[in-house]
Amino acid sequence: MLSFILRRLLTVTPVALGVSIVCFSLVHLADGDPLSSILPVDATQETIDAMRIAYGYDKPLPVQYALWLWKVLHGDLGTSIATGRPVLSEVGRAVVNSLILASVATLIGFTFGCLFGFVAGYFRDSVLDRAASAISVFGVSVPHYWLGMVLVIVFSAQLGWLPSTGAGPDGSGNWKPDLEHLRYIILPAITMSVIPMGVIARTVRALVGDILSQDFVGALRAKGLSEFGVFKHVVKNAAPTALAIMGLQLGYLLGGSILIETVFAWPGTGFLLNAAIFQRDLPLLQGAILVLAMFFVALNLIVDVVQTALDPRIERG
Repeated sequence: MLSFILRRLLTVTPVALGVSIVCFSLVHLADGDPLSSILPVDATQETIDAMRIAYGYDKPLPVQYALWLWKVLHGDLGTSIATGRPVLSEVGRAVVNSLILASVATLIGFTFGCLFGFVAGYFRDSVLDRAASAISVFGVSVPHYWLGMVLVIVFSAQLGWLPSTGAGPDGSGNWKPDLEHLRYIILPAITMSVIPMGVIARTVRALVGDILSQDFVGALRAKGLSEFGVFKHVVKNAAPTALAIMGLQLGYLLGGSILIETVFAWPGTGFLLNAAIFQRDLPLLQGAILVLAMFFVALNLIVDVVQTALDPRIERG
């Protein structure tokens, strides 16, 4: 296992370097001057040149990348152009909020996705299978931002049961694990959970159907093993793939929640990226994208290790 982890770390290193290059390059492809959002309209050329030197925009792009990467390796993601605060602190708060929301949504999606998937896999071509499959197709097909707006209209505007925006009653933007703050995460978490629920349900259904058709399941039943014992073997064989899908979905939700966090004004990375894009805040945009990309790379590594621990055949392969 240790040799497998070391091999995976060696594989991740060039991937992380490539991600940093892509992250730095993409934000410089857009037109416009990022300093235009903070400079006054009547700014003199001397002021503009001084600001460009202060933020390092006077140097060639390769030099800018080398300096930026050196600072990143030392934990310095730069300073936000719009707010003047360190990018690391801005992104850190947003990542925590997004991770909380994405984790809750993934847990909901994984729980119901596995439930619908096992039901559909065990009762193939039945009414239960068609109902569970219809729910999973709905989950992967419905626009989640549209579903979010529908939930806000029904449960916030009309029924008044749940708050529609924010992460807490005080407006601080910091979610806390108590009953009052829990009400603020219900609607965005349910909205985000429909996609992983549909993906996991369809995957588990296919896995269960394939496992139940294998010879060892018939042999277990022929030996008199109870149906619950057979079910445990099915779960053990389906778990590695299901957990891998869950880990990937967590990464997708963390990086792809811009629309949902905008709809619910959830103070996460999606909301932060949306603001950075409109304000042309390149340091903040670069820092947020880099942190999300590195998190996704690290999450893939963790999923590979966990999957190998559950299924040693992967390491031997």
